[in-house]
Amino acid sequence: MQINIHEAKTQFSKLILSVEKGEEVIIARYGQPVAKLVPYSQPSVPRTPGSAEGKFTVPPEFFEPLPEDILDAFEK
Repeated sequence: MQINIHEAKTQFSKLILSVEKGEEVIIARYGQPVAKLVPYSQPSVPRTPGSAEGKFTVPPEFFEPLPEDILDAFEK
């Protein structure tokens, strides 16, 4: 289902009911899709903090100062 932004604002409660039934709703501006409402689903497996420990090491270069041109780009 695709609906324009004005209709979405005025019929938000009705859209939520559609999403709760499993439908996806595309919200469009001037006919171009800008957002999608989809049913929320819980992750199937709970995340375990620290599960990636030891699988990646930070290289020493990470801690070196950035080049001047990159630092200047942050100031713009």
